[in-house]
Amino acid sequence: MQAQDKIDPQSKGRNNEQRRRPLSSKQERKLMDYLDENFLELTRNFKKRSESTSSLKTLTAYLEAARKLLGIILQIPPLDPSAGLRIAYLLRLTGEVLGSIPGYSIGNSQSVPSVQETLQELADFLDDLDQSWLAVLQGQVWDPEMAEGVDLVLPIDDISRTPLPLKSTPPSQTEIARLRSLLFAGESSLEEWLTNQNAQPGENTADKDDLGDVTRMLERMGLLEEFDSLFARTLDYLGDFSGKVSQSIVNPDEEALME
Repeated sequence: MQAQDKIDPQSKGRNNEQRRRPLSSKQERKLMDYLDENFLELTRNFKKRSESTSSLKTLTAYLEAARKLLGIILQIPPLDPSAGLRIAYLLRLTGEVLGSIPGYSIGNSQSVPSVQETLQELADFLDDLDQSWLAVLQGQVWDPEMAEGVDLVLPIDDISRTPLPLKSTPPSQTEIARLRSLLFAGESSLEEWLTNQNAQPGENTADKDDLGDVTRMLERMGLLEEFDSLFARTLDYLGDFSGKVSQSIVNPDEEALME
């Protein structure tokens, strides 16, 4: 996930402050309304992707819209009751995206964006999604500059002002089962989709043979290994998840580190 080029230090401080507090009920309602509306827009434009009125006629356009939703979801604080909201919407986005990608064609050598650009964008997005799940499963705060999760550190002053213990409830076994199912089914679907893609070489293209074979193209671009190990971080973590399901309770120490 790309880092922001310009960041207002005061804005950065406010964002960090917000991400280490649960959302209020009013904030949750507004966020849910916003996300639901944007999910609806994403689905609507995907369904009419072959029409001129759609804003998501290409896979790169779809991934850009999905990336914006991903960025908002990841800013939800990993503290109860907000943590459950982050998990629920990330599950929804994962299912939506993995079900929609095979509905597109990667194009041909004359496409704009090019086949290579489309494949690179797809690899980057899937890697971001994998990294995002790893952060969410570990109850971490998402750092948009570093494009990864970081442990949530709560100063003693924040804890002392909170009447109830702060905690981060991990995903339920039902949510874990759903995530596993989505990732395995999505991986299989993407593999079949890529196998069936046949980019058409153009007259002025030097790599005509590669363009006719997506697997060869991925290998030449250095992306084959990435597609062969989709969601490796998340699936590796889930393999050990049974030993990590205890709730994280923040104790009033000098600083509290939630892992």
